[in-house]
Amino acid sequence: MKSYISRKITAVSLLVGFSLSAFSNDSLQGNKDSALLERPFHVSRYDKRLHYYRKSWAMLIPTQVVIQYAGNMGFISLGIGWDYGKHRQWETQWLFGFLPKYNSKRAKVTMTIKENYIPWSFELGKGFSLEPLSCGLYINTIFGHEFWAKQPVRYPNKYYLVSTKIRPSIFVGERVTRQIPENKRKIMKSVTFYYEMSTTDTYILMRLRNHSIKFEDFVSLSFGAKLQLL
Repeated sequence: MKSYISRKITAVSLLVGFSLSAFSNDSLQGNKDSALLERPFHVSRYDKRLHYYRKSWAMLIPTQVVIQYAGNMGFISLGIGWDYGKHRQWETQWLFGFLPKYNSKRAKVTMTIKENYIPWSFELGKGFSLEPLSCGLYINTIFGHEFWAKQPVRYPNKYYLVSTKIRPSIFVGERVTRQIPENKRKIMKSVTFYYEMSTTDTYILMRLRNHSIKFEDFVSLSFGAKLQLL
């Protein structure tokens, strides 16, 4: 009987000792983990440079696709763009346009760099929003040997006041945007339809020299769509 009681006491003692040892080990491990979490995280110069490098390249990814009809940049133009700013109110777009030959010898290709500013946006409900003012400027060039940036020597000095190859323009317009519900987004997050009224440096000079020129003769109307990808 005494031997049985002794074995029981020994077993209980071993069990208690094991439990206390495990608790102590867990406490030590917890203290080590807490110390690791509280230790300040050090970022090396290499990691900072790598993060900056990746962030810089990510900024080059286009956030939108644009298609535009008319607007002194071709019959139809297609391009990509980037939006930025605190409220995404600035846009830079790069477009290539197609100009049919009409009465000339061949069709032509144009390239346009466009800068947009959209100061306000008002929610209309049901995913629609109105941007009552969009404005900006763009520079267009047309490819072809018959166009020049600097006046050829065959013409008298200052015979042409502007270049025939590079054409700066200004514009104003309005936009309507439709947000795509998050559960239905596959390619884009929104689509925007817009119109713009624009004019070029050539038309402005013509209007300053001849006030009889009508408004519709020096202002061009264009329409377009923007697909917001990101």
